Amino acid sequence: MKRNEYRFTERLRVRWAEVDMQKIVFNGHYLMYFDTAVSGYWRAMAAPYEDTLKYLGGDLFVRKSTLEYHGSARYDDVLDVGVRCGRIGNSSMVFNGVVFRQDEALVSAELVYVFTDAETREPKPVPQELRELLQNFEAGKPMTTVRVGSWDELGEDAHRIRSTVFIEEQGIPADMEWDEADAGCVHAVAYNHFGAPLATGRLLEHVPGVAKIGRMAVSQSMRGSRVGKAVLDALMKTARERGYREAVLHAQVSASPFYVRSGFVPRGSVFDEVGIPHVEMVCVL
Repeated sequence: MKRNEYRFTERLRVRWAEVDMQKIVFNGHYLMYFDTAVSGYWRAMAAPYEDTLKYLGGDLFVRKSTLEYHGSARYDDVLDVGVRCGRIGNSSMVFNGVVFRQDEALVSAELVYVFTDAETREPKPVPQELRELLQNFEAGKPMTTVRVGSWDELGEDAHRIRSTVFIEEQGIPADMEWDEADAGCVHAVAYNHFGAPLATGRLLEHVPGVAKIGRMAVSQSMRGSRVGKAVLDALMKTARERGYREAVLHAQVSASPFYVRSGFVPRGSVFDEVGIPHVEMVCVL
């Protein structure tokens, strides 16, 4: 039960409503902590849970949950919930988990899931693709691949992501999303183990020596993972290879911390673009 035995951890903070009359976390809440961490585990594998199971033609059901209590968490504690796939059987998968407060192991768990047919809910063998995904993740292998290319090569997948994020979610009019620049831009799309597109962005020349990055979009279920950064890194690498000295972008204000972590700094005041507050940001390449 050591932290370094877990490639993935989900950070949680104990809320007031989770503390019982003994002023410690009520024992049943730890199941919710582990369930939250398992959801994060799928996100870390770049495998949106619902979409992935639909692709695999199956579903997952918990067969058994076993918890062992070694210590108690208290209100406002910062916890790291480690999850790993311990064993894959014929139709079952065993996950191990530990709730850590710093390096102290408070609660350990064994969670047994059964893979079933989506319609009959009868157990069926764990698909080889899922088996390989879990094994690759635990072995530390990359979970995404970023392709860089033209609109002719990547436009269909980029169009799908941008339509969902910008038009359906954010309500941007379609005639404001699509422009003639797409045909001449360099595009990047991130794909997961199953070949599903998860994030996209584009690159074009702003002025000589300056590249402009735009249309950055990440599927809702993958936000907070590293898939968006993988796309941004690929576009910045392309900009450097093409000799640009600087990259500029118009970031939605809510997304500006994401770009700050990649070396961008705000320039100028906040402005309105397609009805959403934006700020110009720049990064020296």
